[in-house]
Amino acid sequence: MKVTRLPGIHHDGNIVLVLGAAGSVLIDAGTSWYQALQVERVEGLLEGRSLDRILLTSRRFPVSGGAHHLSEAFGNAPVHIHPEGQAALETGDFFTTWANRFDSDMPPTSSVPVAPGEVFALGDGEVHAVALPGHALDGVGYHLPQLSTLVVGALLPRADRPTRWDLPGGNLRDLVSSFKAMKALNLKSIVPLQGPAIRGKTHVKDVLERHLSFFEQAVDNEGNPPASWHRPAPTALWLTPLQPWPLEEQEQV
Repeated sequence: MKVTRLPGIHHDGNIVLVLGAAGSVLIDAGTSWYQALQVERVEGLLEGRSLDRILLTSRRFPVSGGAHHLSEAFGNAPVHIHPEGQAALETGDFFTTWANRFDSDMPPTSSVPVAPGEVFALGDGEVHAVALPGHALDGVGYHLPQLSTLVVGALLPRADRPTRWDLPGGNLRDLVSSFKAMKALNLKSIVPLQGPAIRGKTHVKDVLERHLSFFEQAVDNEGNPPASWHRPAPTALWLTPLQPWPLEEQEQV
């Protein structure tokens, strides 16, 4: 099984192509801004093989906006999303997808529900759907147990940026539960919404504990982030710490 992360362009989230001996899936699709380029990038990696399906981590525009175009480009590959996100995807919901914040239309996209615990077999590996609400009610992570890797989308924007819970469908207590569930997987790698993959068990553990501690403090603060933190930009799916959190693994002294 081969896994390739295609770094997000501008506002796009990372997309991940998983190639197995008996199938292939694309996890997330980016915005609709660079969808034609995304098709070219994926085609080059498929090397003539078909794309079986597209799996979305949530309805948010940076991961779902390009799904309709990519589906059509690859033979109407089915687009899978948590049932809670289907209506927004299929009606092109301008608001809960957050497309309005990007001054963009949300292409209406036919979808297939993905059930938590569902397994997509690829011959020499599997992709497991894991319910991870908190940033969005329809949040799903895709676990590749053979590689101890999890693709999470906007639930973890980047190692140094905690996600927001004040967008439509967000829930702070669900965030706490989801991060505890991720810790229990004892992962070697996490692919966040943007930026580099978080690699190494120690680094993964440190990142998850830092984010989890922040969310637990917000619960104690009546559901609010620190008052001193700057207000997020209109397009931001994350909060930005005043004192930067580390992006890469820190050397041990």
